[in-house]
Amino acid sequence: MKRTRRRKIHFLNIVLTFWITFAGVVIAGVAGILIYNAIVGKADAVTLSPSGLSEAVSHMFSEKIPEAKAGEEALTPSGRYGEILADEEYMARNNIYTKEAASAEEVTLSFGGDILFDPSYSVMVKLLQRTNGIYDSISAELLDEMKSADILMLNNEFPYSDRGTPTPEKQFTFRAKPESVSLLDDMGVDIVSLANNHAYDYGETALLDSLDILKEAGMPYVGAGRNLEEAAKPVYFIINDIKIAYLSATQIERLDNPDTKGATDNSAGVFRCWNPEGLLEAVKAAKENSDFVVVYIHWGTENTEEPDPAQLDQAPKIVEAGADLIIGDHPHCLQPIQYVDGVPVVYSLGNFWFNSKQVDTCLVKAAIDANGLKSLKFIPALQKDCRTSLLEGEEKERVLAYMRSISPGVNIDEEGFIN
Repeated sequence: MKRTRRRKIHFLNIVLTFWITFAGVVIAGVAGILIYNAIVGKADAVTLSPSGLSEAVSHMFSEKIPEAKAGEEALTPSGRYGEILADEEYMARNNIYTKEAASAEEVTLSFGGDILFDPSYSVMVKLLQRTNGIYDSISAELLDEMKSADILMLNNEFPYSDRGTPTPEKQFTFRAKPESVSLLDDMGVDIVSLANNHAYDYGETALLDSLDILKEAGMPYVGAGRNLEEAAKPVYFIINDIKIAYLSATQIERLDNPDTKGATDNSAGVFRCWNPEGLLEAVKAAKENSDFVVVYIHWGTENTEEPDPAQLDQAPKIVEAGADLIIGDHPHCLQPIQYVDGVPVVYSLGNFWFNSKQVDTCLVKAAIDANGLKSLKFIPALQKDCRTSLLEGEEKERVLAYMRSISPGVNIDEEGFIN
């Protein structure tokens, strides 16, 4: 009797152990499935496309919002960059701006050279004497051309400030009144470069004032900052569902301790590229985050039409890093146009509206679409008597002929289109 009872108890223990074990396995399996789905779902929600765990981790530790690749369906009704455009805080943190293009078919990017707003120098002295200000200093036809661009960029060769002290023993030091920043809007400017050898003419104080004044005016700038991170940071424009990156740097003052201080991790200055490694890294990063990369660079030898060895050395490296268009300034005169591995390099735009000298100058106008560069056009102009005018007829052809003569291997037609 007792033996039978023990057998029944033993059997019941076996059955109970089996069901407890079975239930544990089922619960563990269900929990594993739920955890797996939660992880996969989170990764999909972060990356927006099945790009793998590494991209999800990358997203967590950066501010980059993944974008649909070419040929993929748009992420939102606003296009590939709809999520970015919907996040104003993200755009502000990452120097991203948006504009509407004049055409749904293409985006036009125009570039001019050096401008000067210092009231002690001739161009501003003349402007202040003239009845209609900038409208008497730049011809109506040229202003129309400037304002017709979707994005216009010039070189801001001075700080905006009432403070600071001029750099000792420097031959020319420039500083503009803060209120003169409004002239940029009058000229149709959308972005300025500060990477030049005059941004620091009145020291760090004036440079910092300049950054604040441009920000208050809503004018994007590249090439200088409160520290190296800011100075090297691109400005992006999203327009026609194309994301365009602008970078600017200077290799002028080729000294270990230049008058125009380079930005450091904890001090203000310009983005220097005499040693180009930092610029090349910035170009590579911009290429990963945009569709088209513009590098606007302060380089070359003043009043010399031929590119110098440093320009010729750096241009291919910048192209290899990912630039789609290189625009140069500083020499105060026009220099050749060249193609490097299919990428156009305009070595120098010359002065745009800078002094009283009579000198040929230009706008360069690029048209791009989702496939890249559609066309590039050289638009001749003339700086004379502190006024810059669009050229037509024989004078236009004269400048185009000159550009052909110094740009071997490049075809420039009668309208200025470059092949």
